[in-house]
Amino acid sequence: MFDVPSEAGLTPLEALEVLQAVRRGEGEGEGGGGGGGGGGGGGGGGGGLASLTALELLQKEEELRSIVTFSSQLDAALGGGVTVGKTTEICGAPGVGKTQLCLQLAVDVQVPPCFGGVGGQAVYIDTEGSFLLQRVVDIAAAAVRHCSLLAEDDEQRVAMTTFTVETILANIFLVRCHDYVELLAEIHLLPDFLSEHPKVRLLAIDSVAFPFRLHFDELSRRTRLLNGLAQQLIAMATGHSIAVLMTNQMTTRLLGGQSQQVPALGESWGHAPTIRILLHWAGSRRLAAIFKSPDHMGSTVQYQITSEGFRDVDQSERPPSKRPRTDADQSEESRADGSL
Repeated sequence: MFDVPSEAGLTPLEALEVLQAVRRGEGEGEGGGGGGGGGGGGGGGGGGLASLTALELLQKEEELRSIVTFSSQLDAALGGGVTVGKTTEICGAPGVGKTQLCLQLAVDVQVPPCFGGVGGQAVYIDTEGSFLLQRVVDIAAAAVRHCSLLAEDDEQRVAMTTFTVETILANIFLVRCHDYVELLAEIHLLPDFLSEHPKVRLLAIDSVAFPFRLHFDELSRRTRLLNGLAQQLIAMATGHSIAVLMTNQMTTRLLGGQSQQVPALGESWGHAPTIRILLHWAGSRRLAAIFKSPDHMGSTVQYQITSEGFRDVDQSERPPSKRPRTDADQSEESRADGSL
């Protein structure tokens, strides 16, 4: 485990002040739009799993459920959705839909089990200021409408009484981090918070790259911090049975004499996520490619961002470039893309 104060360039007193400030903010905003779901106590890096046999590990993995994305094609490509207990990274250029997918999953993690969901809560760490409450309200309202249409038996109808826009917002613990020091402090405190909130099934960090793109004179120091962060996130995913979701930016790199767009933060960080999804444009189409996965690597699906959230593309529709553009199209796209 890495030493947060020394690696972050802080004195022990300064580090203590940061952690105390985080704890003070913790109680101010539990729930959607709150200001500090970082968790109480000065917990360490999350610990590790107790000793398990290979059979026990297999049985534990089979019990883990996936968080649906509301894109059936992407869910199929991922083997059911974003897996609880593993780390997933979403890479892509600005405006392609990384934040939209994070917001969608912060809502979807709360879908009741009787509808095929995990019925959990979400911790959302925003490092870029891109969390838009109204966008979450739109996505939540669409999810509630979708499930209400599916409700057939008494169990599902009862579940809908507590699956509302208000309860969805109340179950998203929002944390705003302005630099890498605050991010490391929050991650340091999260294990205790997760122990106190056992229903949390998703940790979303949007984005992990932004705080680490500046303020580093030594690349080796940044690499050590990122490696320590990766170890903590992996430990939390497995030890607390949560899905860890991170977004990453793209950077230009020379490969074979040609410049190519690759995920930021270097090759060593590429080992941190179990699954890596690359969102990119192909002309006017948005595509999601499973760039790294132990089971489903290589799949590519098309998706769209609508006023209701992250969705499949209706295969019956003609490509936008081949059909007349209407005022409704412009209105919907401007509303959906405004929070990308």
